[in-house]
Amino acid sequence: MSTTTETHQRNVLLIVEDDDDLRFQLKWALSSEYELREASDRSSAIQVIRDEPVHLVLLDLGLPPSPSDAREGLAALEEMIACKPDLKVIMATGNTDRANALKAIELGAYDFLEKPIQLDVLKVVLQRASYLLRVERENRILRQQHMCREFDEIVGASTSMQKVFDTIRRIAPTDISVLIVGESGTGKELIARAIHHHSDRAKGPFVAINCGAIPETLMESELFGHEKGAFTGAHAQRKGRIETAHGGTLFLDEIGELSPPLQVKLLRVLQERCIERVGGRESIEVDTRIVSATNRDLQKAMAEGRFREDLYYRLNTVTLHIPPLRDRGGDILLLAEQFLQRIARAANKRLTGFTKHAKIALEQYPWPGNVRELENRIKRAVAMTDGPRITPEDLQLDMPAGAYSGKTLRDVREAVERDLIQRTLEKTRGNITRAAAELGVSRPTLHELIARYALR
Repeated sequence: MSTTTETHQRNVLLIVEDDDDLRFQLKWALSSEYELREASDRSSAIQVIRDEPVHLVLLDLGLPPSPSDAREGLAALEEMIACKPDLKVIMATGNTDRANALKAIELGAYDFLEKPIQLDVLKVVLQRASYLLRVERENRILRQQHMCREFDEIVGASTSMQKVFDTIRRIAPTDISVLIVGESGTGKELIARAIHHHSDRAKGPFVAINCGAIPETLMESELFGHEKGAFTGAHAQRKGRIETAHGGTLFLDEIGELSPPLQVKLLRVLQERCIERVGGRESIEVDTRIVSATNRDLQKAMAEGRFREDLYYRLNTVTLHIPPLRDRGGDILLLAEQFLQRIARAANKRLTGFTKHAKIALEQYPWPGNVRELENRIKRAVAMTDGPRITPEDLQLDMPAGAYSGKTLRDVREAVERDLIQRTLEKTRGNITRAAAELGVSRPTLHELIARYALR
């Protein structure tokens, strides 16, 4: 194996020490085993950690401008752990600093060594820390791979998503109808696919149709198919989506957009398990599981007479609520890291992650467009960035401080949603179909939002 390959596989060790002679000795002793970086004070050390993929740190507890006490060293430790929680920091302390060394352990330091540092002891501690880093990295990869294998690339470690996964495990082997409820962009189709792939129908087809994306005049033919000559342009017999999904699963997205006449026909499918093609008289038996989804309030639609109550209860044997991204805690950064790795790899860019401020911005932003918006922002950031790490500016999340001071989460969401819709309408020059597709909502939903926010 070449030296270059070995270098890439070595961990990066940052030595933070204000004594030039000691720093030189440490570099001489460790340069064959680690990629070395050096700093003499807190600010330069933090800058290195933000700009480079540092894995290990040897940190002197007494740093300028106050080398005689531990304040600066402890402050540096706290900043480092805040920037990179998985960083392994080894503290170098004087004989009289044991109390502060123990405090450093409480703050997240991996270990501490007393000065004068014995090189053989330091090497053992660094090797142990490197081994732990490798184990943690492998476990993280295995967890992500397991989640991807089990739930079809749905990533989520939050309590709310674990409840979703548990529900999928319970309902997938059955043949009951499922209604998936969640905001646009939360990944309802991915959930439907996971239900299908964990069911006894996994070898059958998974057929998806967006009920809000197809004009009402074509929807019946799309669902039920048609016979040759049934209408102008029907030059041949054609199977519909329900029939195509025979032996598998039919996913009806935006079920709330289905017209009342088609609701009646769908109800018959659920009750009798048979269809008639448009222009045909033959009753065709179908063995199709129905999984539907909506981002609308179907209870309200029923009260207003826009959605049939009997169909609702047929579709809604089990309701599966998908949490919005803003309610998924640490999943935001978990998803962001996964998207960044995949998108950067496809773009052939070497990016080391997100800056501290970018992580804060990601966690504080209300994500009205949910996972879909997160992925799109990271795609843009990867394309636009010139640095090794993604910044808030790359993500277009560089919000002025205090911009949302005194506002409720609802106010912030509505402000961001209004702005996003307005920008998309301007971008598509008012083309509702294109704007709805880009925003991930149906045309009727977009019309409602335009009316709600009085947009032009």
